[in-house]
Amino acid sequence: MGSQAWLKVLLFGFCFWLSSRSSSSSSLSILQAEAAGGAGFVGGNVFIDRRSVIGRTDDDFVCATLDWWPPEKCDYGTCSWDRASLLNLDLNSNILLNAVKAFSPLKIRLGGTLQDKVIYDTEDNRQPCKQFVKNSSEMFGFTQGCLPMHRWDELNAFFKKSGAKIVFGLNALTGRSIQNDGSVKGAWDYTNAESFISYTVKKNYSIHGWELGNELCGNGVGTRVAAAQYATDTISLRNVVQKIYTGVDSKPLIIAPGGFFDAKWFKEFLDKSGQSLDVATHHIYNLGPGVDQHLVEKILDPSYLDGEVDTFSQLENTLKSSATSAVAWVGESGGAYNSGHNLVTNAFVFSFWYLDQLGMAAAHDTKTYCRQSLIGGNYGLLNTTTFVPNPDYYSALLWHRLMGRNALSTSFSGTKKIRSYAHCAKQSKGLVLLLINLDNSTTVHASVAFNGTLTSRHKHKSLKMKIIKLPQASVGGNEREEYHLTAKDGDLHSQTMLLNGNILSVNSIGDIPTLEPLRVKSTQPVSVGPFSIVFVHMPHVILPACS
Repeated sequence: MGSQAWLKVLLFGFCFWLSSRSSSSSSLSILQAEAAGGAGFVGGNVFIDRRSVIGRTDDDFVCATLDWWPPEKCDYGTCSWDRASLLNLDLNSNILLNAVKAFSPLKIRLGGTLQDKVIYDTEDNRQPCKQFVKNSSEMFGFTQGCLPMHRWDELNAFFKKSGAKIVFGLNALTGRSIQNDGSVKGAWDYTNAESFISYTVKKNYSIHGWELGNELCGNGVGTRVAAAQYATDTISLRNVVQKIYTGVDSKPLIIAPGGFFDAKWFKEFLDKSGQSLDVATHHIYNLGPGVDQHLVEKILDPSYLDGEVDTFSQLENTLKSSATSAVAWVGESGGAYNSGHNLVTNAFVFSFWYLDQLGMAAAHDTKTYCRQSLIGGNYGLLNTTTFVPNPDYYSALLWHRLMGRNALSTSFSGTKKIRSYAHCAKQSKGLVLLLINLDNSTTVHASVAFNGTLTSRHKHKSLKMKIIKLPQASVGGNEREEYHLTAKDGDLHSQTMLLNGNILSVNSIGDIPTLEPLRVKSTQPVSVGPFSIVFVHMPHVILPACS
């Protein structure tokens, strides 16, 4: 090791000695950035509108998916699903159990491409309960599959034990015939679904929502259903649920259409489904195919990231202008379709994209954001074979624990490489700031200011600001808490995440590590190192929007 490298190691160690001796740890962050090879420093200002809330999320905003794909599901010559299917996932894994329990609760959406080829082996079913078989001549590349009720029982035992909140995606293609032009003919035959829902209720299993279909809206994937017909089918689902849940005070949500946003199609669907729909779900794979060799470049490009703003904004406006009280969810989002890309969508670099998506969605009044996937493919929050958390798991857990329901209008001036989001704190009356540094060599010193007339950067309007000093801290409130996320060895493709310089990993019995913050003097600027992410909890900053 050269003398310069030794100097960095010594400096890094000295930083941590300082952190144990003093509560003023912003200097620690700066030195860490230097030790990691930071080439320069720039200043900047985070402006937060202190009065207005621009979006409100569900308290359990963070959601993840479980899919149906069998081990034979392969993309670009790589088979990345192993035994992560709803039909074969090891529900006895202690890491899996602890990973879900850590959220208390984690919303889990069960579904995906093959959900529209699943039959349920209830009393009404007269077909053999066979598993999916790979067949290239079949739609989606697999034959019809079946969910045995003993497996449904096992899944629900796990959900109850882990405290998960379940959304189930129903097969919306039963009873229909697919035409040569890719459209479907006929109404949804809900007989098997009705029997399955009845079984679920009789077993007293708790379901948060029933979702109809997967990626059948607009142009569809594989096939498509017209908006008017989908609205009729959604009303049918509503009627079935109302009948079966008669006498139950809290009925499950009715959710649809679970596909890619198409403004014209969504508008017609929302208007014609009326009040039968509770949640409008859409999917996001804005980075393109998993085989794309330029995924990292896209993730690190602020302009590319901003490209998804239009979808959130259009859906938000469509909901407001339609005859519905439905709210928006992202029902599935893996970034790069066809199972993602190994060492990108399951590595540290993906937290830049993922946390930016969470911030952007919340700012546009999205209530829930479901990540594809909890486990499975190359974009799981957990490793498909070992169940060990990937970096995005910890990003999701920090968001879930720190970021409250109210999203605040936030802007950053100083460099385009900083992404900034702010929410009222979840566990206190304070504020939580999220800063993402997409620059590989510059440490940013960010000062926080507040105003009453800020317009979000995503609306592309000029900013007229009346700057207000940071509110005075209350007695004993001279500190804030910071959570600095970096990649091991500075490698964006690393699957090991560091929190304040410490490796995050489960222990020998599968316990999720505690996420401890640094305590920093409130008078110091927030230091955001190169290629790093910082959550800043300011428990004593009291804003009108959060009171």
